[in-house]
Amino acid sequence: MEPILQISLDLTSTKEALEMAEVAVEAGVDWIEVGTPLLLAEGLHAVAALRERFPDHPIVADLKTMDGGYLETEMMAKAGATHVVVMAVAHPATIRAVVKAAREYGIQVMGDIMAAEDPVAAAKLLEENGVNYIIVHTGFDERGEDPERSPFDHLDAVFKAVTIPIQAVGGLTIEQAAEMPKNGAPLVVVGAPLVIDKKEFSPSTNKEDLKKILSDLVQRIRG
Repeated sequence: MEPILQISLDLTSTKEALEMAEVAVEAGVDWIEVGTPLLLAEGLHAVAALRERFPDHPIVADLKTMDGGYLETEMMAKAGATHVVVMAVAHPATIRAVVKAAREYGIQVMGDIMAAEDPVAAAKLLEENGVNYIIVHTGFDERGEDPERSPFDHLDAVFKAVTIPIQAVGGLTIEQAAEMPKNGAPLVVVGAPLVIDKKEFSPSTNKEDLKKILSDLVQRIRG
């Protein structure tokens, strides 16, 4: 697939998220992610607000669903999300419930292998149960305790094990993100390096710098 750039709005207010998304869209970003902090703070109202402002852009709701898969997916689809995220470590019944709801509502599912003991087996399980994309994810807290950990630990093995598109997430620099399509992960996501400041979720990059960073990244991954 052609490379896609997604911005993760890891913020805690819809107002700030809309402002950052506006800059990102102007810079050429393809997909908008309602990050987990934003979902916790503002819920489906943030999804609905972004859908109203950006009617033509795919919107990813990073639910990290572990249970109640059908209902969570249904709620986000009705609010305007086009993609939802389910965890590979959830019960397979939950994964299937998310996929079932997504198909009924015409949206897609991203399966996150974060915290899986066997990342390759987790990725295969997700694909077998009908998810559309695999997220190779090294968690924020995990990296906090062991900064050497990164999605590169499992990326190649997962790429060889599945046939659906892959996204790599977790502590990647802008430079590393730009190289992701060459490493088998055409779904490029940026967020944390731009908005996490001293381990607090807040805007830390001014609009002019943000637009330049994202515009340059768009050109690099599409070039």
